Amino acid sequence: MKLNFLRHGLAADRELWEGDDFDRPLTDEGILRMQKQAKQMECLNLKLGKILSSPLKRARQTAQIVAEQFGLADSLFEDQRLSPGFGIPELAQILQDHAALDALIVVGHEPDFSEVVSRLIGGGRIVFKKGGLAQVDVLDPIIPSGKLNWLFTPKSMDRLAMKGK
Repeated sequence: MKLNFLRHGLAADRELWEGDDFDRPLTDEGILRMQKQAKQMECLNLKLGKILSSPLKRARQTAQIVAEQFGLADSLFEDQRLSPGFGIPELAQILQDHAALDALIVVGHEPDFSEVVSRLIGGGRIVFKKGGLAQVDVLDPIIPSGKLNWLFTPKSMDRLAMKGK
């Protein structure tokens, strides 16, 4: 399975946000950037079967933008396991639940994604910027392990899109 990890887009500042962190949304700039990035993601020829999102608002908004761009609104689902605290045990459950898919995208948070992808590929230091996207070929879904295909920052996605023109 090709497992794609997408960190949510630019969100309201945690220190300035007065509501519950669960409800902290993408900023207007974050929405525009994610719309642009979702269009750029089409250059990657992702064959997505489903989109799973953390239930937090900023992740749901990010996932919705991608779902709309890829025509996958009916294949977008919230998954509590992608909430902050997501780790290898939750990943193993998700992989088992979706083993029939060739490709899946999960939308979530830091530092969870950096830690999970690093462990999934056997080490190293991965850092997901807001809107960062990585793809891992999952080699063993039971004891999750895999091979990193690529990791894009939002800026590198911009460069990729410019080369495709």
